[in-house]
Amino acid sequence: MTVEEKLGQLQQLAWAWDTGPGGGATKDVEDAARAGRLGSVLSVFGAKTTNALQRVAVEESRLGIPLLFGLDVIHGFWTTFPIPLAQAASFDPAVTAADAEVSAREARANGVHWTFSPMMDVTHEPRWGRIAESCGEDPYLTAEFAAAKVRGYQGRDYAAKDRIAACAKHFVAYGGAEGGRDYNTVDVSESRLRNLYLPPFKAALDAGVATVMASFNTVGGVPAHGNAHTLTDVLRKEWGFDGFVVSDWTGVQELVAHGFAEDGAAAARLALTAGVDMEMVSTTLREHGRQLLREGGISEHRLDDAVARILRLKFALGLFDDPYVNEGAAVTGPTPATRAAARATAARCLVLLKNDRATLPLKSSVASLAVVGPFADSDDLLGTWVVPAAAKKYPAVKVLDAVRRAAPGARVTYALGVDAGGEDTSGIPAAVAAARGADVTVVVVGEPPALSGEAAARADIGLPGAQEKLIEAVAATGKPFVVVLVNGRPLTVGGWLESAPAVLEAWHPGLEAGNAIADVLFGKVNPGGKLPVSFPRAVGQIPVHYNHESTGRPYAADNKYTSKYLDLPPDPQFAFGHGLSYTTFALGEPRLSRADVPARALRAGDTVEVSVTVTNTGAREGDEVVQLYVHDLAASIAQPVRRLRGFRRVTLAAGASRTVRFRLGARDLGFWTNDPRGEFLVERGAFDVYVGNSSTAKGKRRLTVT
Repeated sequence: MTVEEKLGQLQQLAWAWDTGPGGGATKDVEDAARAGRLGSVLSVFGAKTTNALQRVAVEESRLGIPLLFGLDVIHGFWTTFPIPLAQAASFDPAVTAADAEVSAREARANGVHWTFSPMMDVTHEPRWGRIAESCGEDPYLTAEFAAAKVRGYQGRDYAAKDRIAACAKHFVAYGGAEGGRDYNTVDVSESRLRNLYLPPFKAALDAGVATVMASFNTVGGVPAHGNAHTLTDVLRKEWGFDGFVVSDWTGVQELVAHGFAEDGAAAARLALTAGVDMEMVSTTLREHGRQLLREGGISEHRLDDAVARILRLKFALGLFDDPYVNEGAAVTGPTPATRAAARATAARCLVLLKNDRATLPLKSSVASLAVVGPFADSDDLLGTWVVPAAAKKYPAVKVLDAVRRAAPGARVTYALGVDAGGEDTSGIPAAVAAARGADVTVVVVGEPPALSGEAAARADIGLPGAQEKLIEAVAATGKPFVVVLVNGRPLTVGGWLESAPAVLEAWHPGLEAGNAIADVLFGKVNPGGKLPVSFPRAVGQIPVHYNHESTGRPYAADNKYTSKYLDLPPDPQFAFGHGLSYTTFALGEPRLSRADVPARALRAGDTVEVSVTVTNTGAREGDEVVQLYVHDLAASIAQPVRRLRGFRRVTLAAGASRTVRFRLGARDLGFWTNDPRGEFLVERGAFDVYVGNSSTAKGKRRLTVT
């Protein structure tokens, strides 16, 4: 290969949406492919389109190296599943695996080889719009979902025509952006980097993830795209990653804006040397690579290493054997089977936050219903990061339509009430009249998907516009009502919570949104989801998360001089792991297989079993999520007051019991220090082991590491 051809493999360019080959907007892409100076194209799909572009590269370039086609398939291709944050609320990794399997099949049939997913940025910042793409605030939960999604996308062999290569993003600590402002600074210690942000990436690598994407933020003052410590020392040397690292969109060029590189040439040198292999959209390596190589700014060895990593993936995907897709087998839309999977998945992700006086489930025999609110008759419930063509062709099922089908004999009235973000309250009287004339009202409020996702930080995370006034007006009627929240982040639910008899967190549920919500409202599905992130009482309380560290003056209600606010309780509105059911459960006291274990035995692979019996004490079948937490009482580095180390979602018939068992080992009881070379310690001392159905679990046993 010539130097230009090698540098070409490191270049990824963007395709223009809805523009086929030969249409002026894609000339740079086609010319580069024809010259053998292009390795990958993103945002391109469609069997005919990708085949036409692939022929340019394979049949017209000197070496005929196939192109790698990438696309943001985040929570669905044609069949849109719930947003990733919602999927985490299922506490069931099979949910995210189902999404990935369906997405891979649909995407690969349309010429896509590679998805920029899963995102595994742990975050304590609900103002950050990209929390919608995350699994929330906990590294253990995120790691389990990251591994499951990687396996779902890639299967046993991603050369298969129903699988695609996955990308673990964003490496690393993007979720720590200051103030929740996207692309912002992250200042993080080595121990927090390794204990909070890195574990999901290690889980993805252990699951065989093909690629990794660098993040936009700095890490300890060094931009991630130029951070040799994270990209080379940790990812390659310590973890042995043999895939390739792709930049984020123009992330290499942005080293200049960071003040880390003087110009494009310096940005190219710093990024490649640090460990970035492929440059997305910006062209600093293509423009300056030859000169940098000649002047010794980059080494031939490093250039060849990057090219080899990219070519290995193309071979592993089978592109050298068969670079084209079967146009006759292209999947053109959701099927009944994939719709059924999306519906079941979405219902499994819903979280019942409140249910006073057993307001839910509603009876399908109800005589009259009012359905009000800005999202009652809306099909804009797919969530952030949806393939544009899918959003246009296959909008979400409306809640109003689904409620009418679920209660065919009921008189169902509808009123908008208020717009999603406006302050006009002139429609509220019509909504109030509908509520007064109905046996029960379903109020569907929340955020439009455009208010979450990338570049969608919010300083105020309450319900936008006049939506709270709508809830208050319905509450003032004195009639029964239910609030359904559709949103991409935790919300501050404000003063209306006290007056709402029942609140159902539905997130942005995807294609089958209305049907899934109706399934839970009417009890066809008993909700079993749990919150993967804490809901703050007010924005001023942020960050508030269950896995915080203790201070020297932990909260005490009767002592002013402890860590607290004067005007807010110390805990969140709804805690991590919280979620109700239409039945009730009782958990017995946890049991340990032994009360003490030697540290050296743990380091050698020994474990301690934790078991608990859970019983359905109610009158109907339901799901409970049994959760295991640990607290290291004293350590050489202060530890979180609780760390999730196991969870199990179990289905139990009324009156049935089951014993759930977990294993605690070194990785559950140890921690990473601030040593940049990577030091993991399992120290002697006492641990409290908690088991319950949320992060506020009360069942406790003491374990001693000797």
